[in-house]
Amino acid sequence: MIKRTIENQILKLLQKFPVITLTGVRQCGKSTLLKALLKNYTYVSLEDPDTRDFAEFAPRDFLEKYDKHCIFDEVQRVPNLFSYIQTKVDSKNEMGQYILSGSHNFNLMNNISQSLAGRTAVLTLAPFSITELDSEKLLPNKLNDILYKGFYPAIYDRKIDPQDYFSSYLDTYIERDVRLLQNISNATAFKRFIKLLAIHSGQTINYTELSNESGVSVPTVKSWISILIQSYLIYELPPYYKKISKRLVKSPKIYFYDTGLLCYLLGIENENDLNMNDKFGCIFETMVISEYKKNRMFNGKNANGYFYRDTNQLEGDLLDEKGTELYAYEIKSAEVIDKKYFKSLLKVAEILQIPKNHLECIYAGVNTIKNTEYSFVNYKNAFSEN
Repeated sequence: MIKRTIENQILKLLQKFPVITLTGVRQCGKSTLLKALLKNYTYVSLEDPDTRDFAEFAPRDFLEKYDKHCIFDEVQRVPNLFSYIQTKVDSKNEMGQYILSGSHNFNLMNNISQSLAGRTAVLTLAPFSITELDSEKLLPNKLNDILYKGFYPAIYDRKIDPQDYFSSYLDTYIERDVRLLQNISNATAFKRFIKLLAIHSGQTINYTELSNESGVSVPTVKSWISILIQSYLIYELPPYYKKISKRLVKSPKIYFYDTGLLCYLLGIENENDLNMNDKFGCIFETMVISEYKKNRMFNGKNANGYFYRDTNQLEGDLLDEKGTELYAYEIKSAEVIDKKYFKSLLKVAEILQIPKNHLECIYAGVNTIKNTEYSFVNYKNAFSEN
């Protein structure tokens, strides 16, 4: 099994909380990770109908049988179990009693906030990071192959063709993780909306434009985007403002977590199609910013990432706020070093008073060059120590 960066966080927090909750998108490796990492824990899947009935109709007896050191997978399938878990952990006051895992974040987090607030540490897993694949020598050599395949474990474990995998994945996601739980009656329209959103990946959200293009109302667009965010298919990158209140009200950019899924949604059928695709730069940017987010998330750190854009359309691709310090990144899919890539970044740095040694260009070339004037970092190494 590929070692996951988040393992250290799980083991550390087991000593600090009675319950650990691991959530994340479907098929990102949660069950595999927990079973391999915590061999002394009993694994219980609530996908199993008989087990689920036992937990639902006799929760006290269920928790008597599974008293401690248990992993409850797909726990969101039994909402009323959370209150009983609360009573159980409060009475024993023992750290690391239970591990909860589930994919449906909108249900899982609602139950946690009602019953287990303060009693559980919540961690989020995503598909593999570049760092994880590279450390196991499984990362493809060519950039196009990385972007086209994406990072879902099954593609590497079972060597599934990305076209076959994402076709089934999307249908399963809509039927199981969304339609049944959120009462979306028109699955075809929702699937079409996801594909439309892929075209807008890396752009600021314009609800009216998306409404006009999709043929659904603005409130529906907002609801559907919220569902996709909560189920970890997409995420928002907010704009940077010194006033925090402004960050909350201004339109964010949206990105897909996985470039393989993004390529599938964009109709890219093989890695060679990327060469002539006008979305290549956006797909590369998606991978880099997702790598930033995953590396921060897997190491238990907040992903305080932003983009910058002012009224003169001056842009910075990624700002990382670490305490009181800002770091700024330009993202280029080019393979050659060119100082002109810093033109906009230097202007952003001047406005926001970012030191020159906090500026980097993340690019597709092989060399990493850092000096007092310009720093160019290969995408594989950009956030490996973040």
